Amino acid sequence: MVVTRFAPSPTGYLHIGGLRTALFSYLWARKNNGKFLLRIEDTDKARNSQEATEAILKAFQWLGLEADGEITYQSKREDIYKKYIQQLLDEGKAYKCYMSKEELDALRETQMANKERTKYDGRYRDFTGTPPEGVEPVIRIKAPLSGEIIVHDGVKGDISFQAEDILDDFVIARADGSPTYNFVVAIDDALMGVNEVIRGDDHLSNTPKQIVVYEALGFDVPKFYHVPMIHNAQGKKLSKRDGATDVMAYKEMGYLPQALLNFLVRLGWSHGDQEIFSMDEMKELFDPKDINKSASIYNTEKLDWLNAHYIKNTPNEELTELLTDFGVVLSSHDKKEILLDALKERAKTLKELSTLINEIVTTPQSYDEKAVKKAFKGNAIEILETFANKLDAAKELHLPSDYHHVMETVVNEMEIGFGKIGNPLRVALLGKMSGPGLDVVMSVIGKDETILRIARAIEANI
Repeated sequence: MVVTRFAPSPTGYLHIGGLRTALFSYLWARKNNGKFLLRIEDTDKARNSQEATEAILKAFQWLGLEADGEITYQSKREDIYKKYIQQLLDEGKAYKCYMSKEELDALRETQMANKERTKYDGRYRDFTGTPPEGVEPVIRIKAPLSGEIIVHDGVKGDISFQAEDILDDFVIARADGSPTYNFVVAIDDALMGVNEVIRGDDHLSNTPKQIVVYEALGFDVPKFYHVPMIHNAQGKKLSKRDGATDVMAYKEMGYLPQALLNFLVRLGWSHGDQEIFSMDEMKELFDPKDINKSASIYNTEKLDWLNAHYIKNTPNEELTELLTDFGVVLSSHDKKEILLDALKERAKTLKELSTLINEIVTTPQSYDEKAVKKAFKGNAIEILETFANKLDAAKELHLPSDYHHVMETVVNEMEIGFGKIGNPLRVALLGKMSGPGLDVVMSVIGKDETILRIARAIEANI
């Protein structure tokens, strides 16, 4: 059984790169009818935030990435880590190091002066003397002093690390007894049954150390997939301005979860030329061996295009519910179907859609000067007054076609082109020259509001 996991540290928001590795892990587990586990790595008490933990869980809920079983919290597993630290001490695979901070700093300065790699020199590796007084020891694992450590990576292929070049006897427990990252990650993955680890390639340098822990404790080493980073259009590390922001900020900006997940799955993975994937298709087609070896480029235009596609294909009832987060309440509006059908073709985000809706349902308080100058010329006011009178006299006005018929009547009787009525009417109804079809706008706001807006515009622009 394939068992994957996502293991964020609650020291900040869940960002887009972390979400992508979570998605890849989730899809691979689901494709194989395996398990996808969520572990909160909250051993850093000084930097952990309960708020950050809640934000991570909220993001998973919004995106529909349900984890299997209970969420694991490292902070509740301290006794387990202590047990394995003691086991390694008892087996002679780890030892207490009494080197003071001052001694370690001095060693590093000497090594740097000699242009050597800075590393612990192993002075307490086989120490049998009397420990110095007043020094709380750290616990170091006995790492191999020579040979190579091979990482079998499903994305990059086999990667060989020379032990003497990358390893020293690294710390697995600090002086206060708290375990270190590489130690607890290996233990947790092993005990939780994680056998396939998909994560960013910024973790690749940690992998040899984790393999040392696996082997020292007799655990099976999982299969690793190290995913290249996401870069901006300039090929540099993604910044907040580029999109490396809190995942929940995407919800606030009006992106749909299915659009964001579709966007992310294509950042570093592909299936032919296909761009649009349902969740079921992602689960069926995703395979981490197809992850690109090079960094992927974050493209906001692609995200907007995908989001527009999903908005366009979202049922109106669902859109009505989603729009309440943006202050738009349409549940009792009798023309919501006409309104949404007309506008969801034009919006890239829910936020933009809410703006388009408000521009229609809210009476304009001002008028674009250039639009007024262009539209209110010649006999524009006479045309608007004639049109308003025709509307007032009409009995049945409900559908856009009903309003369009009245416009046609005015055009024919006054022997004018549609532009002669369309331009001043658009400014009167919306305060500007752009927007959806006028017949749709009038159908949505109704006859009385249409006549009122015409009168206000004439009064404001005579």
